Amino acid sequence: MPEKGNTALEEKAVGVLAGAAVGDAIGGAVEGWTPEAIRERHGGWVRGIVGPWYDDWRTARPISPYHKGDGHITDDTLMTHALVEVYDERRTHLDAYAVAESLVPKMMTGTRWIPEFETDALLLQRVFLAEKWLVARLHYGHVDPREAGVGNIVNCGAAMYMAPVGIANAGDPEGAYAEALDVAAAHQSSYGREAAGVFAAVVAAAMIPGATPASAVEAGLRLAKDGTRQAVEAVAEAATGITDWEQAIPVLRNAIEPYDLVGPNYRELSMDSRRPSRTKAIEELPVALGFVLVSEGDVRRAVLGGTNYGRDADSIASMAGAITGALQGAGGVPQDWVTDIATASKTDLLAPGRVMAGVAQDIRAADAERWARRNETLDVLTR
Repeated sequence: MPEKGNTALEEKAVGVLAGAAVGDAIGGAVEGWTPEAIRERHGGWVRGIVGPWYDDWRTARPISPYHKGDGHITDDTLMTHALVEVYDERRTHLDAYAVAESLVPKMMTGTRWIPEFETDALLLQRVFLAEKWLVARLHYGHVDPREAGVGNIVNCGAAMYMAPVGIANAGDPEGAYAEALDVAAAHQSSYGREAAGVFAAVVAAAMIPGATPASAVEAGLRLAKDGTRQAVEAVAEAATGITDWEQAIPVLRNAIEPYDLVGPNYRELSMDSRRPSRTKAIEELPVALGFVLVSEGDVRRAVLGGTNYGRDADSIASMAGAITGALQGAGGVPQDWVTDIATASKTDLLAPGRVMAGVAQDIRAADAERWARRNETLDVLTR
């Protein structure tokens, strides 16, 4: 139940971003590995916060210099929180120009706590090459923000931080999809951009009172295009009748494999990896949706499924956690995870959701005024 004084909107918004953060932190500890390697390293399935893969993580490749594990959030959450800051400052719908004018400067100036570095640093110093692209293209290249994503590697880089767009458009999957496509245009193209739109749409649909895992995924499917739609359909069909995330792991991998250009070895990319395509999809979003269905909307089960799936585990678990967090609200996110990860990461995991709930209310009021003006015009034009 919502805490006294909190609206259901706030409870769900907090659930989205807290669910995303705990999935990111728990999945981040095993990112890049196979389910078999994960079980061997940890003596069985990972069922919560675990330590770094290597004890000598400071120098061990391919981990160094990141202190993954021990409840540390990764760039997925750092970028998500930065986008929340942009929404908080602008209090309106965002577009590709907002990325250029507000998000990129946040990446380049002003240090923030980076848990994996255990120090304050620029956000730019932590993000992957696909996110550094934003700075190169928009700040240094002065590319039209609406076209800046063209040429970037196609991955989940934009999708991984689109949950706030779903909150800003709570209850309006179509609006979330359109806004996320616009925002992501500055970052990604092809099925990477498409995944950003579909993820935001599913979050927006999961915010609807009475939403179910099936209704949220179906909202995304109605909007999804090309290979992304086919991949989500394949994974959703494969998930049918499965409620055990352990059993689902190989089933979901088999379902997504025909659409995945990364290839069977996550650390040794195929020659066609991360190139634009009309027929392929990123792996992370469809698999995350699969775990949303398998878990029956339960945050803990969805996050653990995404974590133990391995490969890009932090992004898969984070997306699954965001959607199930929207379905269940803040109370559905394991509180021990929230407390321990917030402490370990020295990051407030609840405040961003509260901020986005307020932003969503401001956007709603502005939308209502805009539609009222349009209706007045149409009333005159149709007399």
